[in-house]
Amino acid sequence: DVYKRQMLIDHDKLARFTARIFTSAGATAPVAKEVADHLVMANLKGHDSHGVGMIPSYVANISNGHLRTDAHAEVIRDQGAVLMIDGGTGFGQVVGREAVDIALQRVKETGVVSMGVRNCHHLGRIGAYGEQCGRAGYVSVHFVNVVGHEPQVSPFGGRDRRMTTNPFCCVVPRVDDDPLVLDMATSAIALGKVRVAHMKSEPVPEGALVDHEGLPTSNPAVMYEEPFGALGPFGNHKGYGLAVMCELLGGGLAGEWTAQPEHQRPGTIINHMLMLVLDPAAFGGLAGFQREVTEMVRYLHSTTPAKGFDRVRVPGEPEQESLTLRLAEGIPIDDRSWRGILKAAGKAGLIEKDIEALIA
Repeated sequence: DVYKRQMLIDHDKLARFTARIFTSAGATAPVAKEVADHLVMANLKGHDSHGVGMIPSYVANISNGHLRTDAHAEVIRDQGAVLMIDGGTGFGQVVGREAVDIALQRVKETGVVSMGVRNCHHLGRIGAYGEQCGRAGYVSVHFVNVVGHEPQVSPFGGRDRRMTTNPFCCVVPRVDDDPLVLDMATSAIALGKVRVAHMKSEPVPEGALVDHEGLPTSNPAVMYEEPFGALGPFGNHKGYGLAVMCELLGGGLAGEWTAQPEHQRPGTIINHMLMLVLDPAAFGGLAGFQREVTEMVRYLHSTTPAKGFDRVRVPGEPEQESLTLRLAEGIPIDDRSWRGILKAAGKAGLIEKDIEALIA
């Protein structure tokens, strides 16, 4: 019975199943495949919070009109090195990739691009867009806010929810190697990681959550059951400060839509992003930059590991290790998350016989 199994599933099979869900929900085959591949890659790289566990939310938002399956990136302002893209509440994975394509074409002429990307449904793993820039040889910086639903993150020193997980990402290219990728929520952990812990009935790390009284808790249920608690920022005032800048630059500047309460909160997921793309060659010292990146990484790798660590890693390496492992062994999906995906597949129009054939 597919409704009772704990899954360890091959990535290709999972991607085909995910794409079939989205085509059944109304997306074209190319769009469905791109979204599915993005979600499955998030799982492969160890970010289950941004992987196929999002399918139920996406299907729900398609059915209630909050997610347009046919929307694409639209250039609404073009001032050379400064561009504004509107996503029309389309799949963020498609709009985001299209926006980066536009930025990468323009940066060849201008050396730097400052791009606002607004009104996207959930962009997914922001590191994917940074990797797209890094693989092309460019530096990128991304400030993102999250709106459309009630806040979940409290400011440093407070207990009330005022923002969401507001991702920050920065990517540095390397010669003949994977780019360095710093991709993180500005909350103590991503909300999706709380969701995964809740699905598994597991605690979250100490210091990530507070209950409704503002007291520390490791119980993820406080984010889903009344009386509600809140996520806190990472690194106390430092993470909080970075979250505020993501809110004001990604949301205020690029999106003109922050979490402040005059805006609607209909229960969807909307991302706005301010993205900077830089051509290292425009600074005149490309060879020197590449040398410094290579030698600095080598220097960091030469550090003697602390007790409990096998070696020192640089940003992006844990994801590459997860990718290698999960390509070989499959992607683990907890039972409750899997049941939610199967329910969403049914809501999208797939019958049990189709589901069994796709995942058998």
